[in-house]
Amino acid sequence: MRLKKEAMFTCPYCEFSGKRSEVHNHLADNHGDTLGVRVDEFTGHTFFIVTCPVCKDSYEQVTKKARNDPSFVKEYEHEIRLVVFDMLLYHMQGEHQLGE
Repeated sequence: MRLKKEAMFTCPYCEFSGKRSEVHNHLADNHGDTLGVRVDEFTGHTFFIVTCPVCKDSYEQVTKKARNDPSFVKEYEHEIRLVVFDMLLYHMQGEHQLGE
């Protein structure tokens, strides 16, 4: 029985490379400054925005709980970054063949 070798990924912002989970954590730990944030003026919801450094497509993730709890974003910042960077990695895999 042959084991499938796990794909290696390279960070889209620097030279770091590793398994998907390693690059995922690296992004959240080191590249949070690449994310945008906006607050919807009508709902008060906070959105985190990630933009693909290759094609400039953008994706948003809403954090509804931030509306009722101002400390939510600060308390869960790392987890929010993981969710948003997961969207970027899926985009990079699907559109730019990252990790193949």
